[in-house]
Amino acid sequence: MRGLSSTAGSLTETLRQAAAHERLVFLCSFQKEESVILDELLAVAPHVRVVTIDTGVLFEQTLATWRAFEERFGVRIEVQEAIGSTPWTGPEHCCGTMKVAALERALSGADAWVTGLRREQGPSRAATQLVEVDAKRGAIAKYNPLALWTERDLWQRIHERDLPYHPLHDQGYESIGCAPCTQPGSGRDGRWAGLDKTECGLHV
Repeated sequence: MRGLSSTAGSLTETLRQAAAHERLVFLCSFQKEESVILDELLAVAPHVRVVTIDTGVLFEQTLATWRAFEERFGVRIEVQEAIGSTPWTGPEHCCGTMKVAALERALSGADAWVTGLRREQGPSRAATQLVEVDAKRGAIAKYNPLALWTERDLWQRIHERDLPYHPLHDQGYESIGCAPCTQPGSGRDGRWAGLDKTECGLHV
């Protein structure tokens, strides 16, 4: 099968490169991409810090998936909070400076980080490279080991290895953020629906 056979190698090789960094961080949002990455990353980089950003308005299903990840992969996930005094009641109040500040804290002292970005996720990510330089954060290395993977590739791997995954994916949510501003949709169409917004600020 073209998908997985031609992309699995890019995942493994990119993670091996990332593992060479002593101060490596993996940003985890408990979506299907993170499940596939963690399954291989911890084997080659047991020293990696796995970090999530908690906005205080995550889906209950996200919290359940968080627990499932820790149990399945035997990892304790570090938390950086992005909870402010103004409630995140809708997309107009979310994904601002608090979330970016949480990422900066997560990457403090890091020399590389790993993400679940894929080209197929949308136009803003279509040029994603397997290895990039994050110039905004002191020119540290940024690894996107799933850049070439498709939805089909991901689900094939998840089912082959019986990996835990976010249950909202089964309800039409291809991309999952915070509860107040995420709806079912393909790609990233369900994020900030109705707004001229495609990114939360972490990858721009």
